[in-house]
Amino acid sequence: MKIKVGFGFDVHQLAEGEELWIGGIKVPSEKGAVGHSDADVLIHAICDALLGAVNLRDIGYHFPDTSPEFKGIESLKILEKVCELIKEQGYSINNIDTTVSLEQPKISSFIPQMKEKLASVTCLNREDISIKATTTEKLGFTGRKEGIAAYCSALVKKI
Repeated sequence: MKIKVGFGFDVHQLAEGEELWIGGIKVPSEKGAVGHSDADVLIHAICDALLGAVNLRDIGYHFPDTSPEFKGIESLKILEKVCELIKEQGYSINNIDTTVSLEQPKISSFIPQMKEKLASVTCLNREDISIKATTTEKLGFTGRKEGIAAYCSALVKKI
């Protein structure tokens, strides 16, 4: 069986007056993520990991932030398309492992809902989706509450 691993990383600035979408869930927060789409940093990192695993470049290549077509797009729709691309390449997703880094708000209680949303789009079991949350102990841009970051590794296997 042929397997491949991909790694994804994304970051978005945080600003007042914006919504905070993480893993397809709107999280109540004083600040939200700034972006061309809904700025869902977790889904963007997942997409990059999956695209990288099958050597299809990155999310910006397929969904450029210069295109009006993708202005305000729900990131779950981007993930749906990425899953189609993975399947077209003859692969299925085995599992994803993610980490979200932000100081506030605390997102632990939202993780089960995020896993449910992601499972419905990726056709994975919730047990095959790991979402971890961490802070940077007040260090760097995430620690200063200026931004949010997410990391993802994904394993795909040849169908």
